[in-house]
Amino acid sequence: MAETRNFALRDEKGNEIGVFTGKQPRQAALKAANRGITDIRLRERGTKKVHIFTGERVQVTKPKGAPTWMPDKIWKPKVKKMGVEKLEEL
Repeated sequence: MAETRNFALRDEKGNEIGVFTGKQPRQAALKAANRGITDIRLRERGTKKVHIFTGERVQVTKPKGAPTWMPDKIWKPKVKKMGVEKLEEL
């Protein structure tokens, strides 16, 4: 079973501004997209890999079988992987 990994969210200047966890980079990117971040650059902690995603959140109707307390419209994150970069220095 895969361990959860930490991914540091980076801004345009390369500063790390948050940490998201997940078994895969996409899972962490979905969490970032759900907070409204569109340009997602996640550096995997302990490596020099930066996973690059574009993200958005769209409002959709709630799924069938959803609990009654859930609102009729919910936010759903979507991400698309653009690639992976290698950092020169850490």
